[in-house]
Amino acid sequence: MKEGNSLELEELTHFAVQVVQKAGKKALRFYGKRKTGVRFDESLVTEAELALSDLFGSELQNTFPDHQLFNNTLTEEAYTHEAKRYVWVYDALDGTANFQAGIPMWGVSLALLENFWPIFGLFYMPATGDLFKAVAKEAAYRGETRIRVGSTGEIDDQSVLLVFSRFHQQFQSSFPGKLLNLGCTSAHICYVASGLADAAIIANESFQDLAATRVILEAAGGKIYKMDGGEFHLNEYLEGQKIQEPLLVSAPETFDQVRKYLRAL
Repeated sequence: MKEGNSLELEELTHFAVQVVQKAGKKALRFYGKRKTGVRFDESLVTEAELALSDLFGSELQNTFPDHQLFNNTLTEEAYTHEAKRYVWVYDALDGTANFQAGIPMWGVSLALLENFWPIFGLFYMPATGDLFKAVAKEAAYRGETRIRVGSTGEIDDQSVLLVFSRFHQQFQSSFPGKLLNLGCTSAHICYVASGLADAAIIANESFQDLAATRVILEAAGGKIYKMDGGEFHLNEYLEGQKIQEPLLVSAPETFDQVRKYLRAL
């Protein structure tokens, strides 16, 4: 964002916080209300996602009618000048299995891009009241408390590694600490950003899934890596394709410590 636009940034972030909290309040009307005897109520999730997407679309149209909304893909056409330089990336529900089952680890994420570059990101967990937020390259916060990744790089039996649901089908692990799956990738990334977990392995995500929490993580001093330590560039997935390869989320000082305990099957 250009220098001198602090008032504009304040207006944009105020809108973002207000709209994710409004979406979260609406989501709670659907939360945990799956059909009896159904393990995963897809119809409930679909209804909730549509309602939350409609809410955000309406709020954006009323407040910033010239801004664009990311819809699984983003091309350069009509995205370079004036208000059209802004694109909002909204994920109505992350952690859908938890959401429909009444487990509180789920949330709503929102990021803002300006000419393809991230401006800020938010992740709101309505069932717990947690709001994670960051302006790109500034500080990251959980509520009003500043957060930072853990940076000791010392992995022991008290360390925590957050993993995805089919982790054991893809990796053999000798990690000495606790392996946990909380069922929500955005929460996993925010807990790493907060120093509550040492690292997280994520997989099968998309640009839309990671746009907001990437900003929070990097502002907290963390990073998303390829498993071989190579650079991961989220903007390579702006066309909506799935990120097939597993990724490691950690502080720079922690990556090598965690990676040595993992072997791909």
